[in-house]
Amino acid sequence: MSGTEPLEPRPVGIDELLERVRAGYRRIEAQDAYDAARTGEALLVDIRYAALRERDGVIPGALVIERNELEWRLDPQGSHKAPEATGHDLQVVVICNEGYASSLAAASLHQLGLHRATDLIGGFQAWKTAGLPVTPQPSEPSPSSPSS
Repeated sequence: MSGTEPLEPRPVGIDELLERVRAGYRRIEAQDAYDAARTGEALLVDIRYAALRERDGVIPGALVIERNELEWRLDPQGSHKAPEATGHDLQVVVICNEGYASSLAAASLHQLGLHRATDLIGGFQAWKTAGLPVTPQPSEPSPSSPSS
């Protein structure tokens, strides 16, 4: 070795990664997220998968986008964007079940230029524990159901 070869980056564990990404923005508590959504200052985005929404319910007014579609749907320049993806200044509060996956998702949104993206400390479970509104997941009609 001549000493000019690039060094391999050391592996980063998930705890350190979470600490790093969370240092890049201010996370939000459940009551503050509720207040911001109620006044129209923030868009709540629920990234939990369907089984958790069916089990625990949903936050009224939250946009449901499963994690694997998040960047595609919230990129204001994207061809698959949701109507709510109005611009890079949009304040998005990402909500997962307990506040871990949402931190990584918020960091990813920052990389897309959504500089006001954040996540809910404690996730949906903190929202529910705070006594904030939750409604049952609307059931999807089964394909064999007659339409009326």
